[in-house]
Amino acid sequence: MRLRRLSVTLTSLAFLAAACTSENDAASTPAPHPRPVVDSAPYICKLVPEQAFRLVSGVTEPLMEKTYGGESSGECQDPDASLPPLIVTWLWAGEGTSQEHLDYLLDSRRQLYSRYDGTTLPTDLGKGWAAYLSTSALPDPLYRVSAKFRCDGKDRMIDIYLAQVAEGRDAIKDMIELMRIAQKRYGELYGCTPGT
Repeated sequence: MRLRRLSVTLTSLAFLAAACTSENDAASTPAPHPRPVVDSAPYICKLVPEQAFRLVSGVTEPLMEKTYGGESSGECQDPDASLPPLIVTWLWAGEGTSQEHLDYLLDSRRQLYSRYDGTTLPTDLGKGWAAYLSTSALPDPLYRVSAKFRCDGKDRMIDIYLAQVAEGRDAIKDMIELMRIAQKRYGELYGCTPGT
């Protein structure tokens, strides 16, 4: 009887030790680095790589997209979704849009992003910000990045809005990378060099 109790006690202690060891090992193991945002075809809304969008947003269902406009101004989103998972807009000064209007739009975005402690974009992406509009009453997506940049001497503006970001992702960093790709892709599509 005594030997049986000792055996049960030792078995219980072994299970407890294993449980404690596993917890400590798990706590000391660094979390895996999220996969980077990379540029690859096919594209959604002409400017955003589908694979990168799905990685950042966690969206897995099929996407519908409708694009309106052309080189000088345009918008792309799912026309049937009450909250589209992705909205992309672009605009440039010229052909009906004045430089003053583009500057006005940039200023209104600056005001909005500053209310939410927006992050200023790296200077190579032009003037712009990325932010999570955490308490916004707007019915639009809450993750946003906007930039005004030069492309062959003309000011251009791109906005990218996401309805969600996948758990464990750095939303601001990912949105900045999506903007970097979108500007490069814009230059490829419309024959200009971003940053010049």
